[in-house]
Order: sequence, then C-alpha cells, then structure tokens
Amino acid sequence: MAKAFVKDLATYIRAGYPIVTIVSSEEDRALELVDELLRQKEMWKRPRKLFVWSVSRGFVDPQGRPATKEDTRRPERALAFVAGYQEGALFLFKDFHPYLKDNAPDAALLIRLLRDLVPELKGSPRTLLWLSPLLAIPTELQKDVTVVDLPLPTEDEYREVLKRLVEQVRDNPTVTLSLTEDATDAIVKACQGLTRSEAENALAKAIVSQQGLTGADVKSILEEKEQIIRKSGILEYTAAVEDFGGIGGLGNLKTWLRQRNEGFSQKARDFGLPNPRGVMLVGVPGCGKSLCAKAVAAEWQKPLLKFDLGRVFAGLVGESEERMRKALAVAEGVAPCVLWIDELEKGLSGIGGSGDSGVSTRVFGTLLTWMEEKTQPVFVVATANDISQLPPELLRKGRLDEIFFVDLPTARNRAEILMIHLGRRKRVPTDYDLAGVVRATEGFSGAELEELVINALYEAYADPGQELRTEHLLKSAGEIIPLARSRAREVAALRQWAQTNCRQAAEAAADEPPVPSDTVAGRRARMVDL
Repeated sequence: MAKAFVKDLATYIRAGYPIVTIVSSEEDRALELVDELLRQKEMWKRPRKLFVWSVSRGFVDPQGRPATKEDTRRPERALAFVAGYQEGALFLFKDFHPYLKDNAPDAALLIRLLRDLVPELKGSPRTLLWLSPLLAIPTELQKDVTVVDLPLPTEDEYREVLKRLVEQVRDNPTVTLSLTEDATDAIVKACQGLTRSEAENALAKAIVSQQGLTGADVKSILEEKEQIIRKSGILEYTAAVEDFGGIGGLGNLKTWLRQRNEGFSQKARDFGLPNPRGVMLVGVPGCGKSLCAKAVAAEWQKPLLKFDLGRVFAGLVGESEERMRKALAVAEGVAPCVLWIDELEKGLSGIGGSGDSGVSTRVFGTLLTWMEEKTQPVFVVATANDISQLPPELLRKGRLDEIFFVDLPTARNRAEILMIHLGRRKRVPTDYDLAGVVRATEGFSGAELEELVINALYEAYADPGQELRTEHLLKSAGEIIPLARSRAREVAALRQWAQTNCRQAAEAAADEPPVPSDTVAGRRARMVDL
C-alpha cells in the first residue's frame, strides 16, 4: 500500500499538480516516504529539494536547518517564500488547514495568495504538499487541490517494527522472547489497523508489562486497538459474547451466515469468491436483529464495531463528511471485522431535505460509494425497522449481499426462545408446560418472550417459598400486550411487504411438527425434537 501511495504521489508531482493534500496523522512516516521518493533520482529530470514548514519553526530542510534567513513562520511569509523560490522543490506544510478555516483571522488573505500562486505552480517543478490528519479544503481551492490518503502500514511494515523492537531488547536478561512463526503472524495481524507509532507503543507496552513477548500478548495489542476505536468518537468496540446458539429460530439466516464466513478465507479467493459484503436485517422490533449482529461477530470470532451514524453529523462545514471518512478508514484498518449499523433508517432520516444544506446526502453518498468499492474484509450488518424510510439505492445488489426479514417467531421458535431464557436463569425447561405457554404467546416477539420469563420470575420471587411454575408464566403472558397487537396495522403492512421483497430469516411455519401434548413425556419429546 505504501508503494502505491509513493507511486501516486510521484505521478501527481511529475504531472505538475500545484497542491496535493496528504491525509494522515503519521507525520514521520509520511516524511520518510516523501524523502524516499525524492531519493529516486531516475524518476526526476531535474533534482528537487524538500522544505518542511510548521508554524513553530517556519521552513527547514530535511535535517532541520532553516531554509532561509527570513522568518517564515507566519503562513503569508511562507507562501511568499514559495513564490520567490524558482528551482525545483517540494514544500511540505504541516497542519496548514487551521489557517484556511472560515473563522481564521487571515483566511481570506491566505486563500487569495494561494489562488494567485496556483497558476505559477502548474506545470512547474514546484509542488505544495499539505500534510494533515483531516481533510479540510476551502471551497475556493477545491478544484486545485488533489487528495492522497496515506494508508496504514502493511504487514511487512509491522514485521519490521516488531523486528526492530526485538533487536533492541534481545540482550536484556530480564526480557523473555518466545516468538515462533505462528506467534509472529498472530502479533502482526493483531497490529493491523494501528499506525506505526501506535503499533510501537502497543508492542513496547506488552514487553514492559509482561517482561517479554509471546503469542499470548496478542490480547494486550487488541486492547490498544480498542482504544484507537474509542478515540475515533464514532465507532464503538462492542463485546460479542453470544453466538448463534443463544438465538432461537432464524435457521435460514444462520445457515446463510455460516456459508458467508467461509468466504473470508484464501481458499475462497482462489476459488473465485469475493469477500462477503454485508447483510440487511429488516423486521419487527424486538425479534433479534441486533442480537444477530452481535452473534455474527462472536460466531466468526471477529471484532464487532458499532457505527452510530448520529455521531457523524457535526456543526462545522465539511466536518461530517470527514468524520464519515475517518470512521470507514478505522473500520478498514481493523479488518477483518463486522461493522454493525443499528437502526439505519434513523441515521439517514435527513437525506433529501434542505435543512442541512445537503450534508446528509453527501455523507450518505460517501457511505454508498464505500460499500460498493471497499476491498477490505469489512462485513456490514445493517438493521432497520422501517424499510420504507431507506433510499432504494442502498438496497440494490452489489452493496449488500442479501436482505433478510426477521419475522415474529413461529410456535416452534417461541418454544425454543423460551427454553433458552429459562435455561439462562437456571431453570429446566421440561419442568414447565411450554406447549401451553407457546399457545398463549401468539404474536410475541423474542424480546417480549424474554420479558415474560423475567416478569414470571418476579411473581415467583414475591411469593416466599415458591418456585417458578407454569402458572406464573401463563399469568405473565396474559399481562403483556405484544407490539403485534398494539401496532397491528404497521406490523401487518411490514410483513406483507416482506413477502415479496426479502428472504425469510426463519424456516417456514408450515414445516413445523405439531406441538406435543401437555404431558411430561410430550415435553421431553418436544425437547428432543427441538
């Protein structure tokens, strides 16, 4: 990836582009790559010097020596130096973007100076490089600025970081190193998504805290990765502890997801399969859509990142789009992973409106483009309760692999869900008349069945000396008004729409065996059948 970055940057410079913005927080790494580029003498017809500017030091050469006797710390003086320098050169500005913001005191003057400078730079052996951790380009300069993202380090770069640290501590008698080839691979993969500096810090932390480095220190590196995700302010690292075994029903969806998990392997690549892209889960609230998103990550043993679209939108012009870019970059950095976007229709509710000057539409466009063009193994799990609020372009094939409808559980699924929740609370499901409870819970969602069990436990707990009985479960069932009854019209319309627009997440109810009779033998027979 770094080679592709250097190649693209060289192309823009040789083609005479006036201003190139490098988006990265890794200043040292970016400078090394630019310096490496200039050392490739065969690439340049005329030699070019490198000058680095910062507000604290002005222009200096790569060795840190002042480039001129004049004070060039002020931005307008720095641009005057560029205008007066007529030989081949790259002028790399660190964090120049704050001076071009609308509220900056001299923003208008600097923008004008740059617009006057652009014609002189075009086609000349002089190029401005802006190095910044975020993308912020004034509207007046957008046609003249080219953007290049510095990708995160490759596996080879992480291996080099690890090798360098190992060499530094190898002679330390208090440090134990046990790095087999498998352990090295595990550590390198755990570092993916970190900047070079963050990887160095994470590895150094592991060495100091454990007085050594082994394959078991992957957990310490993953903890550092969690910190990176939290610092993004948009993505949330979510613990995924519930696999498919903790979800009742949804057999079709489980089978489909297990097949897609195999698609991440190199064997699948060799077979001609692309990386799985994602799935949309639509359905009645409380039927397990969010639980499925968590279960996918647990079943696949991959990090689960929850993406809150509401956090993307910020007050400053252009900041929302940058937040979206940053969040997607972080997700790709920790790939392979599962990116969970919950209640997607709420996050995209402003699309098409005029109140936000088109920010929602631009942010949505960024998301759509990424979903279609992403090459990293980031599997998107999007959930929605109201499909009518989602733009149709989001639902077409190529951005998501499939759309599943998570319906109200059938009788067989309700029995399975009740068994799961009773078992979690240390109750033996065969001790109860589940057939009777299932008949009393027609139209209940999975969340409502869980609440039924909890309410019944409270009833039993309030009666000293009493254990949970079937009567408590039946009483609780009679007191709950399910959503399918209170919002019958909306639920019926959603189910009708799903008949012709989605795949069903659960098996067809017609394939279910009859509910066994209300006897202990019948209950045990049902347990075996389930």
